[in-house]
Amino acid sequence: MRLDRTDFEILRVLQNDARTPNKVLAAAVGLAGSTVHERVKRLEAAGVIRGATVTLDPAAFGVGLEAILMVTLAKHDRALVDRFMTEVAQVNEVRALFLISGRYDVVAHVVVRDVAHLRDLALDAFTSREGVEQIETAVVFEKRESRALAPLLAPE
Repeated sequence: MRLDRTDFEILRVLQNDARTPNKVLAAAVGLAGSTVHERVKRLEAAGVIRGATVTLDPAAFGVGLEAILMVTLAKHDRALVDRFMTEVAQVNEVRALFLISGRYDVVAHVVVRDVAHLRDLALDAFTSREGVEQIETAVVFEKRESRALAPLLAPE
């Protein structure tokens, strides 16, 4: 699917607030509401828009600590790696999981209540798994993130 400037503007607005009313979105891009609605539906059908999410504040649920776990696997057997990724992705505390190149094999962003919870998570959900050789843990002091992709890819 080829995206034009209007599509990118629609995506920019929706990335900032996925709940932007169609009327407000239409005004922001200078098109009729029905036209914008059809464009959004086309972007969804093409898989450009894969959904809308609500971002929750972990602190509201008693989550007081975030950490990054860097995992080294003993072997790089495809079945072992796939099983590890599938199983660990289901752990409630895991927010994001990355299979990477370099010194570590997998990086996991986790949220926990406190240091004791982090220790238990590391021991029970990571180091006890088949194929895990070692993990290193880094506590996250501060996080800033951006999900904005449209401006990066917008046509000049």
